[in-house]
Amino acid sequence: MREQESLMQTILAFDFGEKRIGVAVGNTLLKQAQALKTIHHKNVDETFRAIKKIIDEWQPSHIAVGLPRHPDGQPHEMTAKATRFGNQLHGRFNLPVTWVDERYSSATVSDVGGDIDAQAAVLILEQYFNESSAQS
Repeated sequence: MREQESLMQTILAFDFGEKRIGVAVGNTLLKQAQALKTIHHKNVDETFRAIKKIIDEWQPSHIAVGLPRHPDGQPHEMTAKATRFGNQLHGRFNLPVTWVDERYSSATVSDVGGDIDAQAAVLILEQYFNESSAQS
């Protein structure tokens, strides 16, 4: 069991938006994601205080950030903003960041209802787990 515990790492996923940031958590052992919350983005300092609180609570070893693109894969305005956000997470918290293609995450969860942003972060984290399993 100790070997499994040492292999288990907590991962946080973020679905960045200009007004709201969805957050999900999961671990590398179960490879399941759960919605945590949505942070309402009022100003940078308040947003990163809220993120620090989540990081302090969950102690992730890695962060996944959704990278929005046009359906054809081309970047757009939000691609640069999400990249900047991921770089800020890395710089502030010194955690590795992986960008995950999230072209359809918000559209996929819009039919589900509830906390759309946190649910989009769940899809980002599930995609991260799928991609990391395929590389193993």
